[in-house]
Amino acid sequence: MTIKEKWDRIFGHKETMIDQDDSLAGRDTPGFEISAVHGVLGTKMTPPFPDHLEIATFALGCFWGAERLFWETGGVWTTASGYSGGYTPNPTYEEVCTGQTGHAESVLVAFDPARVTYEELLRIFFEAHDPTQGMRQGGDIGSQYRSAIFVHNLAQRETASAVLSSYDTALRAEGLDPVTTEIAEAGPFYYAEEYHQQYLHKVPNGYCGLKGTGVACAISPAPVSGGDHETATDPGLKSLPESEDEWRKVLGPEQYRVLRQADTERPFTGEYNAVWDEGTYRCAACGNPLFDSATKFDHGCGWPSFGEALPGAVENIEDRSLGMTRTEVRCARCHSHLGHVFNDGPREYDGARFCMNSVAIDLQEK
Repeated sequence: MTIKEKWDRIFGHKETMIDQDDSLAGRDTPGFEISAVHGVLGTKMTPPFPDHLEIATFALGCFWGAERLFWETGGVWTTASGYSGGYTPNPTYEEVCTGQTGHAESVLVAFDPARVTYEELLRIFFEAHDPTQGMRQGGDIGSQYRSAIFVHNLAQRETASAVLSSYDTALRAEGLDPVTTEIAEAGPFYYAEEYHQQYLHKVPNGYCGLKGTGVACAISPAPVSGGDHETATDPGLKSLPESEDEWRKVLGPEQYRVLRQADTERPFTGEYNAVWDEGTYRCAACGNPLFDSATKFDHGCGWPSFGEALPGAVENIEDRSLGMTRTEVRCARCHSHLGHVFNDGPREYDGARFCMNSVAIDLQEK
């Protein structure tokens, strides 16, 4: 073995996969904590997930752009950035960047198969990056940037293999190199540090290395039910005013102060503080479905409290008013103020408490 080969084996060659015996030892427990609440969708990023959801895991280069790609996909309930496919338990970002963990920067996707199929997620995956580059994506070089599909069951493996084969044929027909995407059993998914989660939401102009080949991944997705509330038939949605003057006309004075000027109603005065009827809570301004009543709980704070929002229903904004840093919650459809989310909620929701103004929501009973 040459000196170079020994060096590469110990310290990791950027375009080869490290041997397990030479990988970093890692640690028994994570070296950091994350909030576990999605900064865009408002949903949990960590299991257990609702029973009707399925999990997919993809690696397609830098996870910053890859995660945004999937959280913007209809039918996706939550996403998270992390590390998969390697040997080192509970790695850090710095360790993964050395190439000595064997992990790829990956995205966990929890999705509703009734709204978006696994085949459609595969199409998005293949078209968004160049799956022919081996241990790299563009200028991002290393095994941590390899293209990979980590399958969670036999059905996913069979589907992924069929789509990969079809796309490989399409790429070769265009004179491009063959697909190098790895298909492997999904092992542990190690969550990345908090600042990596929904990074391009926190830093909208941040780095995104995604660049596809321009070749379509020809899949005819199966019909799915539901869809975006903007396009699906939903009589509960209201037309959006085009100006603040129009908002003032359609909202009452208190509603306008809360929804459009981020005011807060007095505790224990709201209509829904102690209401436990079943149904869906909608945005009082635009009718956007926000919360399932099953996630409502009595926190004792004087405002309606929920453990989680419906997928894609809200957006979280950093709020530095009143001399403190909080997380404001707004409606994702009309961007009206709803309340704040805190970390003193039930353990079953990973501590999330969506503290809402009653005047900002309406209950559509079942």
